[in-house]
Amino acid sequence: TIMKKLLFVTTVLFLSCAFSPQKKTKIIFFGDSITELGVKEKPYRGYILELEDKSKAENKSDQYDFIGSGISANKVYDLYLRLEEDVLSKNPDVVVIYVGVNDVWHKTLLGTGTDADKFEKFYLAILKKLKDKNIKAVLVTPAVVGEKTDMSNPLDGDLNKYCNIIRDIAKKNDLPLVDLRKEFGNYYKTNNPNNEEKNILTYDKVHLNTKGNQLVADLMWKVVKGF
Repeated sequence: TIMKKLLFVTTVLFLSCAFSPQKKTKIIFFGDSITELGVKEKPYRGYILELEDKSKAENKSDQYDFIGSGISANKVYDLYLRLEEDVLSKNPDVVVIYVGVNDVWHKTLLGTGTDADKFEKFYLAILKKLKDKNIKAVLVTPAVVGEKTDMSNPLDGDLNKYCNIIRDIAKKNDLPLVDLRKEFGNYYKTNNPNNEEKNILTYDKVHLNTKGNQLVADLMWKVVKGF
């Protein structure tokens, strides 16, 4: 009878394992208004929704749980301040950090940007907290504030500087990088012959249109589907 009981328990355990749903990889996209729009259908279908479509197309939708955590006007220190409540408390497996546009843009727009040294410190502080919880990080460079291809967008110099900070952090910490700044630049070389400042991948020089969302989703999918 002991053998029968053991056999029964083993069978039950086997069946419960066989039919228990696979644990999804929880990925939080952490950022500003670009990510806030990432889960919306309007004004354009957001990049996080596009990522969900990609996972479905490759029969991987049961493997991932994509969560948007974007708040308009956020800068790197805003992300740091809401990290505990909006990210760590949700126990994600991966966090995609997509920030930097407002840290640069708001200096001239509102006088409230982030100095480069502080940007780096807050960014590293976010990464340390993620690492302490064994949460993987994916870094993303901010793409554009203006789409002109001849380096005449007023903030190109600053944006490149902050993108280089993110690239260096990724390299030094051996973290995956989605280099939107570089990839958008490559796209413009062949798709912006008239040196337009918007309406190529953005609708207002910053926020993504349909093609912009699709390009961001393409580039992110290449990285996140490895988790």
